[in-house]
Amino acid sequence: MFERFTKDARALVTGAVEQAEGGGASVVAPEHMLLALLDREGSRASFALAALGGGEWIESVREALGEARRRGGLSQAEADALAGLGIDVGEIVARVEEAHGVGALSGDRRGKGAWARSGHRPFSRDAKDVLVRALRVATSRRDRHIGDEHILLALISRPGVPAEVLADRGVTYEAVTRVLYGEGEAKAG
Repeated sequence: MFERFTKDARALVTGAVEQAEGGGASVVAPEHMLLALLDREGSRASFALAALGGGEWIESVREALGEARRRGGLSQAEADALAGLGIDVGEIVARVEEAHGVGALSGDRRGKGAWARSGHRPFSRDAKDVLVRALRVATSRRDRHIGDEHILLALISRPGVPAEVLADRGVTYEAVTRVLYGEGEAKAG
């Protein structure tokens, strides 16, 4: 499938691996793909994000992803659902970090795993799902190649932290589609 990726999509995947390495994560997750997207310039996905106000909220997205990582990858919606059951995720995080250090739930495992020996950091099941969805998005649009815009659309079309964080800023599948393909009005949300 990688041979069908455009130069921008390949750079995004490479950037996601670098984000995972930089954060000490044991696997490349969808959150790393979003972080790599935020660093991109001059691509279709970066154009769409900028058109939807990306310059105003990029840092808040990074912070929201960091908070989700501290919660062990739980989205805010999941934390809210647990709160409805009387489970205070913030309190659990505080207690775990008190006992094991800040970021103990983040899943970062520097220097561990088969990737440390092989040099290839694996993609999580969710990250692989994003790439498969990107192929489906490109195919449904009758595009021959998978671009970083297809990866962006795949990220926001599936439940999880990246989609939730972007939706909170008005970046939805419909809004990105409007910007990229001129279907309707090009406004956030």
